[in-house]
Amino acid sequence: MQHIFKTTRLFIVLLLTVTIASAQNKTRKALFIIADGIPADVIEKLSTPNLKAIAQQGGYLRMHVGGDKSAYSQTPTISAVGYNSLLTGTWVNKHNVWGNDITAPNYNYPTIFRLFKDQYPNKKIAVYSSWLDNRTKLVGDGLAQTNSLHVDYHADGFELDTINFKHDRESAYMHRIDEKVVEEASAGIKKNAPDLSWVYLEYTDDMGHRYGDSPQYYTAIEMMDAQVGKIWQAIQYRQKNFNEEWVIFITTDHGRGEKDGKDHGGQSTRQRSTWAVTNAKGLNNYSKYYYPGIVDIMPSIARFMNITIPVKYQREIDGTPLTGPVSVAELKVNLIQGAIDVNWKALSKDEKVKIWVTPANNVKEGKPDDYKLLAEVPIGLEHVLIPVKDIPSEFYKVVVEGKYNTVNKWIAPEVKK
Repeated sequence: MQHIFKTTRLFIVLLLTVTIASAQNKTRKALFIIADGIPADVIEKLSTPNLKAIAQQGGYLRMHVGGDKSAYSQTPTISAVGYNSLLTGTWVNKHNVWGNDITAPNYNYPTIFRLFKDQYPNKKIAVYSSWLDNRTKLVGDGLAQTNSLHVDYHADGFELDTINFKHDRESAYMHRIDEKVVEEASAGIKKNAPDLSWVYLEYTDDMGHRYGDSPQYYTAIEMMDAQVGKIWQAIQYRQKNFNEEWVIFITTDHGRGEKDGKDHGGQSTRQRSTWAVTNAKGLNNYSKYYYPGIVDIMPSIARFMNITIPVKYQREIDGTPLTGPVSVAELKVNLIQGAIDVNWKALSKDEKVKIWVTPANNVKEGKPDDYKLLAEVPIGLEHVLIPVKDIPSEFYKVVVEGKYNTVNKWIAPEVKK
């Protein structure tokens, strides 16, 4: 009997060991959805059962777009501008997409797709979108400037198909296109399970422009929630039947005007107001007690997907991870009579932060910046005054490097308004 007991106990231990190892070795997958043109106040008052179900596993966050208002990083609250802020984790002063024409993206600030493929060339990426430019211009599929990045799976450009999606005055065709995008995305997830995917849905913005705050607009948002539910079901299917762990972020690219909800593009509070829903575990104090931006989603996905971001790019990212440990946030810098006053908020203890400064912006041209380490101080100080008389300039980039994350700000001679 004792022999049988020992054998049974050994079997249970081995079973638990295998189960734990299996959980630890799950293949990680990430997907983000941009549902166009929905301010936080609207998403919060409508019936969105699928978004709420996802948020119960992770959380709901009020967020913002538009960069720092009345500062060098002020960013138009326009669709493609917002998309690229998510993709690159930077504001418009860096990624250089100022409007929906996408005339001259600066690919020296890589997207999350390029960073992922650079590190994991054999893993798969996907774009499901009504709008062809999202893949061809923003992600830069096949372009020399993106090292000929290849999008493995895509279903997009449906707005150009006027036969199967005949355009009508009420833009009902765009809802049908979004349905097609969701159908393709759901099927692609179930069959191919791309490692990193982007789904873009447009119909909500069309109804916002046409009707503003209205029953038609609200109905479009509730239909979007149902579409998200289909994608979420596909993810749950993969997680149930395969050894995979998925993270999903659903967000929007801009808010709407206060007057009637028809317009956007400016810097009013509601036009800058956005949100995010995620199933991500471990939302941190930065996400809970500060005011996250759309640029924070990119480094959050990078952290989940174990993407090691090279230092030269890490120093340019304007976002802060929403999950896991964070060292510093809310960096502010000011040039005062030959010295830079550096202030930050400490979100960890018992570590030192490094203060790096450069008077140039060579990264813009694809060249390395020559940063100087000018200080290393306890994080709890939350401020330091750094002399820069030996490197006189009207322009500086300041980087505060902590154990868990890096933040940066510019000192620029003119404010872009």
